[in-house]
Amino acid sequence: MIKFLGNYRQQRRLQRKLPEPAELQILLAQWLQTPLGQRLLAAEQAQLDPVLSRIFGYHILQISSSNESSLLAESPVGHKILFAPEYVAGIKQPVADAESLPLASGTVDAVLIHHALDFTPDSHRLLREATRVIMPGGRLLIIGFNPISPWGLRKYLRWHNRTPWNARFISSLRVTDWLKLLEFHVEKVSHGAYLLPINSAGMVSHADAFERFGSRFLNPLGAFYLIIASKQVIPVTPITRRWPRLRAPVLVRPVAESTTLRADENKVIKLPSQPYENPPKTSGSRKLSFVKTR
Repeated sequence: MIKFLGNYRQQRRLQRKLPEPAELQILLAQWLQTPLGQRLLAAEQAQLDPVLSRIFGYHILQISSSNESSLLAESPVGHKILFAPEYVAGIKQPVADAESLPLASGTVDAVLIHHALDFTPDSHRLLREATRVIMPGGRLLIIGFNPISPWGLRKYLRWHNRTPWNARFISSLRVTDWLKLLEFHVEKVSHGAYLLPINSAGMVSHADAFERFGSRFLNPLGAFYLIIASKQVIPVTPITRRWPRLRAPVLVRPVAESTTLRADENKVIKLPSQPYENPPKTSGSRKLSFVKTR
């Protein structure tokens, strides 16, 4: 079974023209060190920091195709988890498959998916795995390349189609549809990095002007999108067996059927079933006596 899944993933990678995880990790880390990659990371970090500062809990996980770029520095969560997709000499992070995480279900307060959907052969499986480890009410943050942007146009022109231009560039509308099927509430979708996809120091030096212009007029045309969603789980009330209701026991007060009160020798008074609040007055000074009659 494991061999079959490995062959299936390899075929999907070949169909989508994606490099192997070990090669992708090196290529993406090298590109992120370029001026264009550094500017993209700075724009993503600027949008992500205010969101991370409002997420609290015990554990936060980042799923990425490269272990060189950790974006969780501003998170107040104490335990930050970052797995390396493949083992490379010199890495300090633990190695784990993003589509089969070694974490228990419902144990992570927040998950950040940083361009992992763009480079995975099975996006549905990765999203389901991230959904599994998030606890009810937890947060899911997704950063991906925006196909409706100059960067998406650069990808579809297939001009020197190397990393990161060989990414899948899944639209934010498609990802939000997947999240709704997984019972997530999409809170916000924002965009950023409006500079042109030209990897030169001269172009990157004008990045601030592009950001000011893009954030004002071309908001949905940024190079990346940031999706903020929360996991909604409807509480289930267990249905117990309805037992028949027991009737309350009826307390019967014994009635003095044959008890009589003899006031004198010629007069007999029958006692009522309920006692008198004020006993009846009798004539004479003779004491009353209770007797039983047949």
